[in-house]
Amino acid sequence: MHCLTQNKMKNLLKIIFAFLLVTQVHSTLAWGLTGHRVIAEIAEQHLNKKAKRNIQKIIGHQKLAYWSNWADFIKSDPDPALNTTGSWHFVNAPANLTYDEFVGAMHGSPENNLYKAYLRIREEARRNEGTLTEKQQQLYYILHLVADAHQPMHLGRQEDLGGNTIEVTFFGRKTNLHRIWDSDLIDNEQYSFTEYAAVLNINKDDYRRYALHSTWDEWLYDSHQTANQIYDDITINNVLSYKYIYDFKYVWEACLLKAGLRLAKELNEIYG
Repeated sequence: MHCLTQNKMKNLLKIIFAFLLVTQVHSTLAWGLTGHRVIAEIAEQHLNKKAKRNIQKIIGHQKLAYWSNWADFIKSDPDPALNTTGSWHFVNAPANLTYDEFVGAMHGSPENNLYKAYLRIREEARRNEGTLTEKQQQLYYILHLVADAHQPMHLGRQEDLGGNTIEVTFFGRKTNLHRIWDSDLIDNEQYSFTEYAAVLNINKDDYRRYALHSTWDEWLYDSHQTANQIYDDITINNVLSYKYIYDFKYVWEACLLKAGLRLAKELNEIYG
């Protein structure tokens, strides 16, 4: 009996460990460092005066890009309130949903995912209550999670951990589909984050076109549709190089630009 109990306990611990490992793998990756900084830089260029003043009261004169990756870094913090937030960075959805199906799936999804965590943090920030540290952390999460919502593989599928288990090669180097969209494609362009923001953020009408008259639900559905396109393509070819860049360059750059402009909208509404 004692041996049987020990075996059951060992099996249970293995299951728990596997679950934690899967959760961590799925959630540790987001837009890479450069992608998040590009998005924050674009957003900062579209802040209204009141939002700038109120944000300066929270973080001083530091650039938004400096704090744009904080929500990834703190997953290594010893504080459980910070290191258990990995699931906030993504939300899974089945393939090829209609808009109404997608919104229904989001409303019925667990509380601690990207969709619901962001809405909760946004509301907390709008109330403008709490300590300075709490206000800072709310801002840092907003910077990061709006960006994550525009990385299509953060709206990926549960069975492959948002593309993390889909192996591909990129110019002969082994990687996976999630990492391709996190950082490989962006880093291959060899821009600094300020350079990339500058070359993307060139049309003054884009803010109105992509940000002003759209909603959180629509932004995530946009990423869901792009994820479907990425999944369909990778079933045809997983050896990626120049042709993949040719096919998707304007797609990932549109994701970055929209994320920056929509982040600006959120910051202007919350702090302006």
